[in-house]
Amino acid sequence: MFDKRVETAAEALAGVKDGDAIMLSGFQRIGVPDHLIMALIETGVKGLTVIANSTGAHGSGIAKLVAAGRVERIVASSARGQGAEMTPFEMAWFAGKIGLELVPQGSFAERIRAGGAGHAGFYTPVAVGTDLAAGKEERRFGGRDYILETALTADFAMLRAERGDRYGNLVFRGSQANFGPVMATAAKITAVEVNHLEEDALDPHGIHTPGIFVDRVLHVPGGA
Repeated sequence: MFDKRVETAAEALAGVKDGDAIMLSGFQRIGVPDHLIMALIETGVKGLTVIANSTGAHGSGIAKLVAAGRVERIVASSARGQGAEMTPFEMAWFAGKIGLELVPQGSFAERIRAGGAGHAGFYTPVAVGTDLAAGKEERRFGGRDYILETALTADFAMLRAERGDRYGNLVFRGSQANFGPVMATAAKITAVEVNHLEEDALDPHGIHTPGIFVDRVLHVPGGA
């Protein structure tokens, strides 16, 4: 079996390029791969499409990525920061410097799951009759209206997990999992920063994401 451990964040992100679609795990500040995001900024890549739950709270890696001017478009479930001060995304949005696709959170997760499963899309009643349904195919099933949501895939998925092993198997701690397991299935390359990197293989009965979906594992102690 392959040893998927890497020594540096630069190794974990090898091959990332301008215009790539990047999935970033995390809910609020939990499970965000901040170390990998900071390394992504250092690569200098630009024109990125970021697929993440939110557009980045103040001080988060996502907010810094946006502030650095590297993101062309974000696909997210939440675009509003907390408090009166505008986030880097909000400033870029009002300046017309960044694009946004808002997706209801359940549809967001399912679109990623569909991408990982190889499906083109799915029908859902969520957002029917709202601005979010504009331009989307609509059909009626069993007396109820549904819209077609297309799958989401990415060039890179960058995740954070509690534990990993040399084979890429992962264990998440509680809500740290959030979108990580489905994102791992929907990207061409999945890089993960882990709090603890085990020398031996993890117990197969406790694995949350199997190594077949993971390409690179980097030990980054601490974090949420």
